Amino acid sequence: MTQAGEATSKNRLTLWWESLSSLSKFLMVALAAPLVLLNVWAVSTIFSYFRSILVTLLVAALLAFLLNYPMSWLERAGLKRGQAAILVSLVALFAFLTLGVTVLPLVITQAQQLVARLPEWFDSGKNQLLMLDSRIDQLGLPFNLDVVISQANDRLKIQIQNLAGEALNLTLGVAVFTAGKLFDVLLTIILTFYLLQHGDEVWESLVGWLPTRLQIPFSKTLSRSFRNYFLGQLIVATCMGLSLTAIFLILKVPFGLLFGLTIGLIALVPFGGTVGIALVTFLVALRDISIAVQVVIAAVIVQQLVENGVAPRVLGSVTGLNPFWVFIAILTGARVGGLLGVVVAVPTAVVIKEVLLSVRSVRSVRQANQDSPDSDASTVSTILAPDRAQVASEFSQESLVAEK
Repeated sequence: MTQAGEATSKNRLTLWWESLSSLSKFLMVALAAPLVLLNVWAVSTIFSYFRSILVTLLVAALLAFLLNYPMSWLERAGLKRGQAAILVSLVALFAFLTLGVTVLPLVITQAQQLVARLPEWFDSGKNQLLMLDSRIDQLGLPFNLDVVISQANDRLKIQIQNLAGEALNLTLGVAVFTAGKLFDVLLTIILTFYLLQHGDEVWESLVGWLPTRLQIPFSKTLSRSFRNYFLGQLIVATCMGLSLTAIFLILKVPFGLLFGLTIGLIALVPFGGTVGIALVTFLVALRDISIAVQVVIAAVIVQQLVENGVAPRVLGSVTGLNPFWVFIAILTGARVGGLLGVVVAVPTAVVIKEVLLSVRSVRSVRQANQDSPDSDASTVSTILAPDRAQVASEFSQESLVAEK
């Protein structure tokens, strides 16, 4: 369909909509809303039915996406693609096995000890608050914390113990392999290795369903969004986890290894570092307020240095989203896909934002073309469909700069 035909059909649709009465418009929207909700429910049901397969595919795709960067570096060093894929896969597998054999058992042991000692820590926290209440009474201040302390202590003790127990059970469930889990892990490894070798072919076959003028811009936007987000969060989480673990061990913080790695793991999600610091500070304060003060000071300093010093210098802006929309994206991802949905929620929101901005810019150009019929049509077509070779050149240059 030509541009003139598209404009005519849109004008007819606009005139038809404007010719409807307010009641008719309201009824049409009211009828369309249940259909939209029904489609969303259907998609969610389909995702739940194929959840195991989709999770395996998505995890393999994310691993292949991240491992593609060192593999590209090895290819530039002179190795063939197959050899580079084998080397990178073996190194990654060895790293995961090493962490699973050395660090994971220590973390699980400390987590079990923490769950066992939580009642004792809550009693210690209650005693510290009672001492604070007696100091307030001595100063003659009109505050009485006895009732609040008792109720808060009982409720928090139950909730924190339940939360810690669920987290420990989840960790043990991940660590203990069954036949089904072992099959999923092997399938993920095989798919990751295959995507490292043939990922470009798979991606081109998927993007090929899009209009020709959208294929390269869409690939560029998606790659940039996921690269900036995952590498940025990985840098932040790794720096925070390792730094805080070392500092906690030096300060002799109880369960320093567990707390440091927990903050680093939660920092993989936006706002997760702040939540992890608050949670760890609260737990340590139950044991000893003086140590908790040292923990929060060290954690806040490390967080500010990493988030404002390290990550921006490496990658610049990670998402470009307003924090409010980041929060909404995380909640939506958690509701739709659980933990995996949280992981991919933010980069997906970035892609949606870029698509909406592109659609709005295209509409603006078409509106300007309709308002000025004497304008040169070639200018509009140049804006709407940029030269593929030029975009590909810019994309390759940007990828080389990022990898360097």
